[in-house]
Amino acid sequence: MDLDDIAARLGVPVDDVHRVHRLAGDRPSAPLPDKADAPAILDRLAVRPDDAAEIMAGWPDPDSPLWTPELRWLLDRSIALVRADLGGHGWLPPGPELPRERGPAWRHLYVYAYLALVDVVRAYHRDHSIDDAVSWATLADLGRNLAIDRRMRREGWPVMQAWLTLHARGGIYELGRLQHQRSGGGTIDLHIPESGPMTPEAVAASLDEARAFFPRHFPDEHYTAFSCGSWLLDPQLLEYLPEDSNIVRFQRRFELEPYEEPEGLDADVEVLRFVFRTLTTPLDQLPRRTVLQRAIVDHLNSGRHWRIRRGRFPI
Repeated sequence: MDLDDIAARLGVPVDDVHRVHRLAGDRPSAPLPDKADAPAILDRLAVRPDDAAEIMAGWPDPDSPLWTPELRWLLDRSIALVRADLGGHGWLPPGPELPRERGPAWRHLYVYAYLALVDVVRAYHRDHSIDDAVSWATLADLGRNLAIDRRMRREGWPVMQAWLTLHARGGIYELGRLQHQRSGGGTIDLHIPESGPMTPEAVAASLDEARAFFPRHFPDEHYTAFSCGSWLLDPQLLEYLPEDSNIVRFQRRFELEPYEEPEGLDADVEVLRFVFRTLTTPLDQLPRRTVLQRAIVDHLNSGRHWRIRRGRFPI
């Protein structure tokens, strides 16, 4: 198929389609699971019934009228693009942002790509002697992110579709309360999923699990520190939160690096994304039920801005 024609039919920038072609080339794709097996797999991936119903309704059956040739091309090449970087741990958009309002095939194309890669990445996990329980706990971030995207009225997925390629390539592992991302710089990058209170005890247990996990399963990779880049490490939060808050206690584990403006990230937007799960609600309409919510809104209303800070501490 002509790449410029594909881009026009998809309604996306030509450069995005050329990028997919360049990274995927003629590398192998991977098949989706049998449709009959899909409901059980979606359940293992913690996909809610309403999201699962949409995914099944849009399933790329060979005779489905929902799946145009350009959509089938993008699905196949997106799978190949991600599979080609199996074992990678960097940020990897799987393809262009699609106009998701056009139907379930458009809305969930990258979910189908993820489903096709479940067996691929689980084989990678087995090659590294990683327990099935860790594999499924890690991969179940799909269901969590689909539920969040639904709460965000479909505003959140463009970031999530790239985020989930970490899971599909074996680049990140959910160990207790925290997600731990492999890196090429000698650090394990920490991420905080939406999965309950971030108590010091839960954080400590997750860190201890990671201290044993990575030397056991990735003995050729040598990590000397935990690191994190997040608005949660912004010292301005200390102006609002009590000393014994979980966020303050998490923040105090880290030695902050000198501040640098992160490329392509707006901290104010990220705070709204994670605290309120919205990107478009006016400040005066946001909830103020918690100390953190009031802090975020009051800070922005005063004309100030949040910052994403990076920090680390020794393993």
